[in-house]
Amino acid sequence: MKLYYNQQLTTLSRELRKNSTLDEVLLWKELKNKKTGYPFMRQKPILSYIVDFYCAPLRLAIEIDGSTHDVKIESDIVRQSALEKLGIVFLRFSEGEVRNNLDGVVLQIAEWIKERQPPLRRRSTPFGKGDKHNI
Repeated sequence: MKLYYNQQLTTLSRELRKNSTLDEVLLWKELKNKKTGYPFMRQKPILSYIVDFYCAPLRLAIEIDGSTHDVKIESDIVRQSALEKLGIVFLRFSEGEVRNNLDGVVLQIAEWIKERQPPLRRRSTPFGKGDKHNI
């Protein structure tokens, strides 16, 4: 399902990327270039909202809560609820967690991804069941 967004948020999204917090920059360095095996976008508009990081194949939003989030807890709850109705899952981390334990944050994200990956299917041998060439 394609997620739509308010195109008027594109300019704001660009501004937020240009003026990222230190914590967003630190986490972005770990998420970009598919280091997790999945593509992430930052400051991604979805509906009438913007999430810090978003992975479309996993429908995963990652938020870094900091001083600006303290003021708008109520609006964050409304936003998260609206996006969860679309099947988007949120992982939230504080600025302190990212700044003081970046490896731990990345590990939590990697574990979340690993838990949701489909199990590998066993492949049969090229000859089907058994060995037809008596090797």
